[in-house]
This record gives sequence, C-alpha cells and structure tokens, in this order.
Amino acid sequence: MKEQNDLNLAVLIDADNIPYSNIKGMLDEIAKFGTPSIKRIYGDWTRPTVSGWKPALLEHAITPIQQYSYTTGKNATDSAMIIDAMDILHSDKIDGFCLVSSDSDFTRLATRLRESSKLVIGIGEKKTPNPFIVACDKFIYIEIIGGKQIAEKKKNDTQIEQQKFDKIDRKFINLLKNSIDDIADDDGWAFLAELGSLINKKKPDFDPRNYGFNKLTPLIKSLQKHFEIDERESGKRNIKHIFVKIKD
Repeated sequence: MKEQNDLNLAVLIDADNIPYSNIKGMLDEIAKFGTPSIKRIYGDWTRPTVSGWKPALLEHAITPIQQYSYTTGKNATDSAMIIDAMDILHSDKIDGFCLVSSDSDFTRLATRLRESSKLVIGIGEKKTPNPFIVACDKFIYIEIIGGKQIAEKKKNDTQIEQQKFDKIDRKFINLLKNSIDDIADDDGWAFLAELGSLINKKKPDFDPRNYGFNKLTPLIKSLQKHFEIDERESGKRNIKHIFVKIKD
C-alpha cells in the first residue's frame, strides 16, 4: 500500500469559483497529500474575469481547459470538469483527486470518486456549501492557506483576526470530548495523532489553522480547562508521543 505522500493526485480547478491569488499556497497544501500528476483548470478563457489566472498557469505548469459558456445561467465548466474527472477515474492511474472549487455542484462527483476508493480532497472558500465539504475526505479552506492570510493581515490586523478564525465553542469542545471517549484506553488517555484522524473523519473541514493554531497540540494545550496533556518518550531523539485526557 502506498504511503500518503506517494499518492498520484489529479488536481482539477474551477476557475469560475476560486480566486487565483494563492495558487502557490494551494499547490503547496496539495503536496502534503501526494504528487499532483495531473493539473488542469477549467474556464472560459475568452472572458476577462479569469485573465488573472494566466500567469499562474505558466508558472505552475497547469493545463488550461477551454470551456465556452454556451448559454446564460448554465455552468459548462462544471460539466467539463466532471466528465474529465470520470475519464481520469476510469484510466485507473490516479490514487486521489483534489477538487478546487466552492461550488456545491461537485458534491455528487466527490461522492462518486470516494465510492471508487479514491482519496478526495476539497479546497474552497468558507462560503462553500456544507454538502460538498462533507462529501470529501478532507476539505481545506483557502482563507487559512499562507499567502492569502498574510495579504489580508496587511489590510487590517484586528478586523481580519476576528473574521479569519472560527470560534472554539461548546459544540467544538464536545466534538473533542466525544472523540477522545471513542478511542481512549481504560485510563482515559487518547493518542493525539489518532484523535486528529478521527476528528477529520467526523468533520472533513477540521483544521487547527481554522482556530488560529498551526497544529493540533497547541490547540489542545490552549484548552487546559477541559483537557490534560501527557508527553511520553518515544525512544527516538526529539520525538515524543502526546496523549490527551478529559479533565474530571
């Protein structure tokens, strides 16, 4: 079985529903999951609204797919992307797909690809409808990917900090507690890496960066009122196994 970072991925981008400002950040994020063997972007390249994409396509070797808008109100780009995805699926040369869009029209496609045992990663804006998010194995918000965050911070640090991060509310705390209960040993301790994997299965758009933390460990440490942390030696230099427990 292939390791995650050895997976061959098909990256399909909907130019009509995604900003081009952080394409490098998106591709860097995708590289954490595997190698983007196929990189295609779909849009009507005769329209000025997608002209900003063109320099990024050359810099990152992304193949543009021309799709004319035949009629008003119909998104031909979605259809072209879906047809290509199914062709790639049946070629059986790809281990997973990255669908870059904020459009719920790709919900059924994501579901179909997962039914074929393919990894499906979604990338889109926070306005993305929930059905598409939960249809993916993992969903990543563009707003938390490096370049866009930095650019926004320069506008108004205080305002952006309030808009950018999700609130750690009672619902999220309960998600953590229930997930710890699901995998804890007899003493109540849960291995943090397993906890992160389980939460991602329950909530595909979970990412510590949504709450202002780079990793899960500092996020849990910030919640000392609710959880205990135990760092145990792993037998390897500079590597510790981290366990978490619900406070009584």
